[in-house]
This record gives sequence, C-alpha cells and structure tokens, in this order.
Amino acid sequence: MPKSAATAPPAWKLEDAKARFSELVRRAHDEGPQAVTVRGRPAVVVLDAGEYERLAGPKPTQSLVEFLQGLHLEGLEIEREQDFGRETEL
Repeated sequence: MPKSAATAPPAWKLEDAKARFSELVRRAHDEGPQAVTVRGRPAVVVLDAGEYERLAGPKPTQSLVEFLQGLHLEGLEIEREQDFGRETEL
C-alpha cells in the first residue's frame, strides 16, 4: 500500500540502491517512492511508473505546430523596430 505524499520516502545510500536495485524497484512499486542519497544528500527518487504517469499529467494530444496554428493569429502583426544599440564613450 503506497504511503501518503506527506510522509518522507525511505532513504537509500547510492551504494545500497545499486547493490539491491531489484528490492529498491519492488519497494517503489509496493510501498511508494524511494529516495536515493549521494554523499548524504538527496539525489533522486525512484517511484512506480503508474505514480509517475499520474504526476506527469496527460500527454499533449496535438503537436506544437498544430497548437500554434489553432491560435488563429493570422491577423496579428508582430513587428519590432530595428535596434542599433546605444552609443557609449570608451
């Protein structure tokens, strides 16, 4: 059963996470996110793929080009005056 988001995930030292990777993955799936530390500092969190998909949200259903074309900006004029910089004394 996954832990609540308010609870800090268990911390694994990187060496232990590498040596017991199968267990780390199993616990991430069964118990919830698992933190991995490097030199005592938080480095990464391993979490179940389903939880990642939930947090990442839905994937875009259209490409960026389709999105921009759907904005119907044909009549919008975007122009900028040419900038020559400013004069400075050396």
